[in-house]
Amino acid sequence: MKKIRISAVSYTNTKPFLYGIQNSAIQDQIELSVDIPADCAQKLIDDKVDIGLIPVAAILSLPQWNILSDYCIGAVGAVNSVFIFSNCNISEVKHVQLDPQSRSSNNLARVLLKNYWKLQPELVADAKDYGQSADLQTAYVQIGDRTFGKKAEYRFAYDLSEEWQKYTGLPFVFAAWIANKTIPREFVDQFNIALKYGLDHRPELLKELQEHPNFDLQDYLMHKLDFDLTDKKREALQLFLTKVKELQDQ
Repeated sequence: MKKIRISAVSYTNTKPFLYGIQNSAIQDQIELSVDIPADCAQKLIDDKVDIGLIPVAAILSLPQWNILSDYCIGAVGAVNSVFIFSNCNISEVKHVQLDPQSRSSNNLARVLLKNYWKLQPELVADAKDYGQSADLQTAYVQIGDRTFGKKAEYRFAYDLSEEWQKYTGLPFVFAAWIANKTIPREFVDQFNIALKYGLDHRPELLKELQEHPNFDLQDYLMHKLDFDLTDKKREALQLFLTKVKELQDQ
């Protein structure tokens, strides 16, 4: 049987899923790569993998896609790892540097800036001084493990999942398990069981993870992240894709 190619995100938020995969028989049926979110998405777009835990904004670049799993990387309210960091109020920001590792969170920032905050700062991709600008009116989007413990370093840290909930009243889905082709139902069922195993064994996983200064990993993996792909999250996902498409069409 040909192995199913899977790309997963390399951040701590994906560790429970990886734990489940690596502690189940399904690992014998797959080729697994671990990548930053943007590369994970590109591999699925380029058909270098069959399944990817991809930033949801990348769905719009796929000619064929379907949500494979009952689980996702999501949050209900603050997630504590996806921010706009700034040393001035968001209303005073003139430039926003985008995260080179992100797709969904950059687009989430765009959606919130235009529709929620009603602002039009310059959006800067691939900034040479990314995250280090001395300009007090330059903010930046940053996601994942690089944000751990950083909130105290800035006057303002806007949690984008929390701001989305204020805007829409909905949770948010950052990444979902997406397939670019039909995957056998038997495999999908086994895949979901493996993912659930990892989620159910987060306490054991936490014992293996390195601690981060000024950041509560247990709170993050057990409470801030919300992994079930609920009906509300599916609603939020569709609304987000609609908002991103509107921006693209302008």
